Amino acid sequence: MGSERGNRGRFITFEGPEGGGKTTQAKRLIERLDAEGIEVLYTREPGGTPTGEAIRDILQHNITQEDISPSAEVLLFAASRAQLVTHVILPALERGAWVVCDRFADSTTAYQGYGRGFDIEQMIAINSFAIAAATPDLTLLLDVDLEEGFRRITERHKAKDSPLDRIELEARSFHERVRQGYLELAKRWPERFRILDGMRDADILADEIWELIQRECRD
Repeated sequence: MGSERGNRGRFITFEGPEGGGKTTQAKRLIERLDAEGIEVLYTREPGGTPTGEAIRDILQHNITQEDISPSAEVLLFAASRAQLVTHVILPALERGAWVVCDRFADSTTAYQGYGRGFDIEQMIAINSFAIAAATPDLTLLLDVDLEEGFRRITERHKAKDSPLDRIELEARSFHERVRQGYLELAKRWPERFRILDGMRDADILADEIWELIQRECRD
């Protein structure tokens, strides 16, 4: 992640189980990068483009009121991702901007692969097709105990007076498989993944992430 990359920007993804603080930490990182004069773009998955946001409504909020088959779910995530990569991520990286993404391809492997039982190698192949050259430089895995994670998201939804989404409503056993899947992915790609304790105080965790970025992503 050094000067051999030339003028290409940096691509950082936040991953992890529900309630790990990904969105909070992604936005804190963006604030720090912006304060240093670095052009930085925040995006999320699924979503980030008009097409992606429409797919997000289908996947998370079940706006069609139709059962989504597991294979259709995988391909919808991939379609949203391909659109985001083509129209947002790669153009930003090519002009030298940094991109911080709240979930990316690893989420689909963890949730639909490990969680739903799809063949992992097939999932990785689908992801590779969708992301083209947009492989993250660094993936920050915010690991969190499931009970604590769901306590957080329940409080968040109560504050917003909003229901749990379609994925959050899955059985805890599903979410445990997802969590273990993330840890397996971190073992598979140790050069890219960094596991962080999502149970820690948000300010302390933000400082830890900033130190990591300074060490691994700056020339």
